[in-house]
Amino acid sequence: MVKALAFVLGLTLAMATQAGLPENIARIKPSIVAIATYQKLRSPALQIRGSGFVVGDGQSVATNQHVLPESLAADEQMVVVVPGMPMRVLEAAAGATDRDHDLALLRIPAPIPALRLDAQDDVRDGQEIFFTGFPIGGALGTAATVTHRGIVSASLTPMALPGGNVRQINAAAIRQLRNGPLKIYQLDATAYPGSSGSPLFDADSGEVIGIVNSGFVKASKEAALSSPSGITFAIPVRYLRELLATQRR
Repeated sequence: MVKALAFVLGLTLAMATQAGLPENIARIKPSIVAIATYQKLRSPALQIRGSGFVVGDGQSVATNQHVLPESLAADEQMVVVVPGMPMRVLEAAAGATDRDHDLALLRIPAPIPALRLDAQDDVRDGQEIFFTGFPIGGALGTAATVTHRGIVSASLTPMALPGGNVRQINAAAIRQLRNGPLKIYQLDATAYPGSSGSPLFDADSGEVIGIVNSGFVKASKEAALSSPSGITFAIPVRYLRELLATQRR
C-alpha cells in the first residue's frame, strides 16, 4: 500500500513538472520582444537585429550590447517590436550599457509585463533550461518562438578567444584580457543568429537565469539551419541585476 501510494505521488509530481513548461512559456511570451531598427523608405522598413525581454519596472528592455547598432542614420529609429494581434512597434531610447558583459538596456514608453529574474545564482551543471527569441533575424516571423530546450553543460566556463592576428585586437579584447576571461554559462542547446539577447530560463521555475550571448555556428548564417553546432553561451543574470541597479540610481 505504501509503495503504491509513493508511486502515485511520484507520478503526480512528474506530471506536474511536465505541465509546468507549457505554463511557463505561456506566461513569459508576452514579455519577449524583438530589437529592431525602422527606416521608412528602406525595404524592408523594419529590420530585426536580435531579441530582448522586459525587466524591472516594465519599461526597461534587456538585450545584448552587440545587438544594438553602433550608430543610426538620420531617418532611422531604434524600436522594440511587441508580437501580438495587432503587433506593436515602440520607439526605444538608449539606457544603461555594460560593454564588458555585452549587456544593454533600452527604455520604452509603454509598460509591458516584466520577467522575474533569478536571485540565487546557484545554476548547476545539468540544470534544464529553455530560451526563446527571434531566430534567423526574424526570418521565421515576428512571433516569439521557443527555439530550444536543453541543459547547462558548464555552469561557469571561461570565454576569452585569442586573436589570430594583430588586426583582431581591439578595445574590447584588451579589456577582456586585462580583466581575465569572462565566466559564462555553456549550454547544450542551439541558438541561431537572431537569438542574441534572448532570456535564458530555468525550465522549472521560469525565472531568468541568463542572457543568450552567442553560439558556435558553422560557416554562414544560411548554413545555420543545415549545420548548427549545438553549443551556446549565456551571460549570468547577476550582471543584468547590477546593470538595472545602476540605471535606478
